[in-house]
Order: sequence, then structure tokens, then C-alpha cells
Amino acid sequence: MRDTQRSKVYSAQNVLHWLFDSAVQTGNPVVTINGVTVTLPPEAKFGCVNSIQTYLNRVMQMPDIAKHRRFTPTVRERKGTTKAHYQSGTIAIPVHRDGKWAMREMVVLHELAHHLAPGDRHGPGFVAVFLSLLGTVLGPEAELVARMVFIDNGVQTSPAALRSEGSRREDPKAS
Repeated sequence: MRDTQRSKVYSAQNVLHWLFDSAVQTGNPVVTINGVTVTLPPEAKFGCVNSIQTYLNRVMQMPDIAKHRRFTPTVRERKGTTKAHYQSGTIAIPVHRDGKWAMREMVVLHELAHHLAPGDRHGPGFVAVFLSLLGTVLGPEAELVARMVFIDNGVQTSPAALRSEGSRREDPKAS
């Protein structure tokens, strides 16, 4: 099966990374996109594989995610620097200097979406899970901005995949 949306998903995520990075660099998290003004939530950056594993352990315990009864993926260091990937219950993240781009919350959530939407590659089901993860973990503002960026980039999605009615954000970074 061909991964027909892959380049569109990556292009949309590059825009999201740029928006979040710009918010940090300028010290101004307020963005206007498609006429909607939103305050972006902070995005976690990780210093090591162990911190990503701890984060994933907490995310997987969130009620809207835990109800899917999937095991928590293992995180390992990836030797290459050009991509992160998910395969067979393991998330591989580059951690060396040139791979630091992957040591961020959105990349980890992207790989977790592959775990929660097995076999969908970058299709509409995967996108729905990724957007739901952004909303559940980072907050509704992140999901709204991502949804608009994905639509602007021609990415197709299916209905929301994780959250139940009345659910609210919990902070997996809190101890």
C-alpha cells in the first residue's frame, strides 16, 4: 500500500514546527492563522531518550489514550540523524547534534500516533490520531492550529480518534 499523504503530512508538520519555534524565538506565542488568533501552548523539548520514555509512560496513562489498551512503546536512540521512526512497538529518535530536531514533543507524538494507528502510515486515520494526541496532550489550541495547517496543505483526515466527550487536557509533563 502506497503512503500517498506522507509528503503532505511532513510539509504540514514543518510549518507547525516553524510556528512553534518562532513563538519561542520571539517570546510571543500568539499567532494568527486563517484569521484565527491563538496562543500556542509550550512544546516540550527533550534532553535524552530516558526523558522521552518517561514522558510516553505518562501520556499512555492519560484516560483518553489508556482506554485503547495499547502497551507503551519503547524509545531507543537512532544512529542516523535524518528521521525518527516507529516500528514494532519501538520509537527510534536521533539524539546527536544533527538529530536534535527530533527531540521535541510533536515528533514524539507523531511517532506515538503510528503506534496507536497501526498500519495506516500517514493516512486519514493516522492524521486523526495525531491531531487528537495534539489536542489531548498539548491542548485544543495546538490541535486547532495543526488542523488548519493540515487542511491548508491538503492533508486528509477522518473524525477525531482518541478523545471522549467531555475530556480535558492533562499535563503528562507534570510529576
